[in-house]
Amino acid sequence: MNFTGKYELQSQENFEPFMKALGLPDDQIQKGKDIKSISEIVQDGKKFKVTVTTGSKVLHNEFTIGEECEMEMLTGEKVKAVVQLEGNNRLVASLKGLKSVTELNGDTITNTLTMGDLTYKRISKRI
Repeated sequence: MNFTGKYELQSQENFEPFMKALGLPDDQIQKGKDIKSISEIVQDGKKFKVTVTTGSKVLHNEFTIGEECEMEMLTGEKVKAVVQLEGNNRLVASLKGLKSVTELNGDTITNTLTMGDLTYKRISKRI
């Protein structure tokens, strides 16, 4: 399955408590909670380029399935991670105590971030 496309955030669950747990300042959390972010994914075989634009903040990560890479977290911190492909529609990564699962079903992409017992879920639709 090919992940390439642009996706607009439709809904999210547990944004504020999760961002607080990550250590983001309250003013950033308040600004970010109502902005519809756009995710753009370009897949070329096992190579991925992911750009997430939320207002004026742009997060850009590139990785190759199964190879260690450096990823920028929401806090701006850069950490080492390895992204694995499960089945043909799930990208799974563990980075600094955080588990990220991105699942593509048709035109809907669901990103679930788990840290301890706290889960943050984002649902985006292809545009």
